[in-house]
Amino acid sequence: MFICASRKLLLVLLCALGGWAGGAAAAGAIGVSTPYGVVSLPFELHKIPDVPVYYVVGLSGVPGADNEGHTSNAGFVVTDEGVVVFDALGTPALGYRLLQRIREVTDKPIERIVVSHYHADHVYGLQAFKDYAGNPPVWAQRLAAGYAGGSRATQGEDAERRLQQRREALFPWVDEKTRIVAPDETFDEQASFTVGGVGFELKHLGPAHAPGDSIMLVKNYGVLFSGDVIYKGRVPFLDSPETDVGRWLQGLDYLLRLAPQPDYIIPGHGSASRDMSKAIAFTHGYLEFVRAAMRTAVQSFVPFDEAYASTDWSAYRQLPAFEASNRGNAYRIYLEMEAESF
Repeated sequence: MFICASRKLLLVLLCALGGWAGGAAAAGAIGVSTPYGVVSLPFELHKIPDVPVYYVVGLSGVPGADNEGHTSNAGFVVTDEGVVVFDALGTPALGYRLLQRIREVTDKPIERIVVSHYHADHVYGLQAFKDYAGNPPVWAQRLAAGYAGGSRATQGEDAERRLQQRREALFPWVDEKTRIVAPDETFDEQASFTVGGVGFELKHLGPAHAPGDSIMLVKNYGVLFSGDVIYKGRVPFLDSPETDVGRWLQGLDYLLRLAPQPDYIIPGHGSASRDMSKAIAFTHGYLEFVRAAMRTAVQSFVPFDEAYASTDWSAYRQLPAFEASNRGNAYRIYLEMEAESF
């Protein structure tokens, strides 16, 4: 009751300051109004040269008031018959800002939205598309369908628990009216479709970071949207019972074998790249490093706390999300290595 009262008081104060500004906007920064709150952060739209493929890049770090939940990437492809969107960002307000950016480029209908995986920072923005973009169908891999039910056993992120956490950490951008939008269409290991003469290919590479991890290749333009199979510039999240590092590494190896190789790779977090080996180097290296360190500790019967303290984390210590994620990541992999040793 105290938390609810505090949040109601915060809402009154925000209204007194001129609306649902929140964070930096309430402090005087210029913001853009949405039906879900003011987005005060820059929301730069990037374009792949010479082709109608666009994307936005989130801020590195853990979702919070300082970044208004804008930590992941999303993008879209404009065709003669409509727009294909990939991922929807981490709040309804951010999803609406993405829709606003799309409308600055084209008035074509939103033909569908492909979701790389069902984690909060990629799906809360779906609400804005359902409410304000003509209710386009949401596509995701079959294993993602259970997320809306909130099952930690099937998703590795308890949907309802995460939503409650974000209603606190990201209020007022995530509040009691924020809802989880389930996929309308699912696919199994792969799917292909064409919109406006542009070919799209979806491929399931999970369970990796999450059960439904999938990529989208825009075949006509040589652009790959990787979702969280590829991270850049921040420590990946592995602290989930559904994370499968071995399969994750296999997925990265699969990307290296793609022929022809994509001209552009847009990761789930971090900047775009034109070289697949460079794009995956950080994620691949981090996964291998944590796995090797924890395997050695388990094989030597070193307790986790001692193993973690004695590991040289200097290559990653200064990265965003290190403090929030790295110890949990290492412990999760330590348990995995223990299970493999039996």
